[in-house]
Formats: sequence, structure tokens, C-alpha cells
Amino acid sequence: MVSITSNIKVFYKLDGFIKVGYPQNKYEISDFLKDEEKLLQNVSLEVGNLLEKKQVHENEAAIKRLVERADRLHILGEITAGIAHELNTPLANILGYTELMKERTTDPKAIRDLEKIVDNTIFSREVVKKLMFFACEMPQQMNSIMLIPLVENILKLLGPSLRTKNINLTKSFGNDNIKLRADTVQLTQVLFNLIMNAIYFSPTGGRIDIGINEKGKKIQIRISDEGPGIDPKNEDKIFELFFTTKPLGDGSGLCLSVVHGIISSHKEL
Repeated sequence: MVSITSNIKVFYKLDGFIKVGYPQNKYEISDFLKDEEKLLQNVSLEVGNLLEKKQVHENEAAIKRLVERADRLHILGEITAGIAHELNTPLANILGYTELMKERTTDPKAIRDLEKIVDNTIFSREVVKKLMFFACEMPQQMNSIMLIPLVENILKLLGPSLRTKNINLTKSFGNDNIKLRADTVQLTQVLFNLIMNAIYFSPTGGRIDIGINEKGKKIQIRISDEGPGIDPKNEDKIFELFFTTKPLGDGSGLCLSVVHGIISSHKEL
């Protein structure tokens, strides 16, 4: 083929080209007319303009989604903060009076029932704490934290869950003395939630890898598992409050929302 080419530019950057050719055994490059070259340039220009319009439209749609998400999160933050404050006092009362009733009875069946009330009240209180984390109502206390001991403590707490599913845990820590400036309670919440999620979705006998590496001024924390992963249709929803793919009763839809909120609040974490 003998051919002429015209570049396609999108916002002044090369994004492709159009090539027009004739059989080499019949034509030479000099057979192309000036009008043909001009037509090819005009076609390339129009294609570039079309691609620019497409990108602008996609960017506008993405910005609109981000604004809508930010508005929803702001409203949800205000609502959840109010709910959390309202629930704290009655939950504390339920817990306190139940403990008093346990001390006043010797009936084994009644004690078991009261212990169930205590367990469920503590669970509800943890949900309230997560709501307060999401609403940024828990004040941050930033300190220099030894990261590896913190992770090891979390893994000890989760030991029974790991053993129940016979999870093979592998750890890769680049440096035992890695320090991170963060809120200890909030960072514990982040890592605990992520590892718990990994355990939940891992198959029995599966493997979870935890890697922590220091790269210059940045610290990378990686938690991977052999679960099914995130369905592409849910990728935009995973940080939404109360969204969960777990069966009813297994998940509150707060964990990843809390994780996202805490990480965002740390900014440079």
C-alpha cells in the first residue's frame, strides 16, 4: 500500500491516526490529490472533536456523581450523628440495669437470658460507635504508632476466627520498626474491619496475606484474600452507608463506610 496519514488529537494530545492507502502496484504517493489530503485532515479533526465532546460528557457525569455522593454522605453524616447520640444513653442504661439484675438472681436460665441481653446491647453499642466514626463525631488523637505491634495485637484478637475457618495467614513486614502518625483507635478499627471482611469472605482453608512496606515517606498496607472479590456492578456502592452483600444479620453495611471515612479524615494516611 502507498498511503497518507493524518493524526487524531484529543485536547492537543495524540490519540490515534487515520491512514488511507492505495495498492502499491497501481499507484504512487504522488497520485494523492491535495484535496484528498485536506479531506483526510478534516475527517481526523472531526473525529478528534467528537472524542473531546465524549470526554467532556463523561467528566461532567463523573463530577455529577461525585457531588451527589458527597451530598448524600453529608446528609447521612448528620443523621447518623443524631442517631448515635440518642442511642448512647438508653443502651448504657440497658447494659447497667441488666448487669444489676444478673447480680440479683441465681436462676441459671435467667442468667443466660440476661447475658444474651448484655451481648446484644454491647453489639448495638459497637454499631453506634461505628456510626459515630462515620459521622466523624469521635475526636481524633494523632500519635506516632508502632504499626507492626498494632497489627499483631489485632491478629491475636482475631485468632479464634482465623482458626475456625482454618485460614492460612501469611505476613510480610518490610521493617519491624515502621511508625505511622494516626489515631490508634481509628486505625485499629480500619485494620480490624478489613481483616474481618477478609476472613468472612475467605473459603475454609483459604489464605490471607497481610503486607506492610515502607517506601520513602509512604507506608503501604495490603490485605488480600481468596474470596470472590467485588462484583463490578457493586464497585460504586461499597463505601455507601448500610450497603452490604452479606446475608441479613451477618453485616450492618457500616464497616467499609467507616474505613473510608477514617482513611479520608487522615488524609495523608
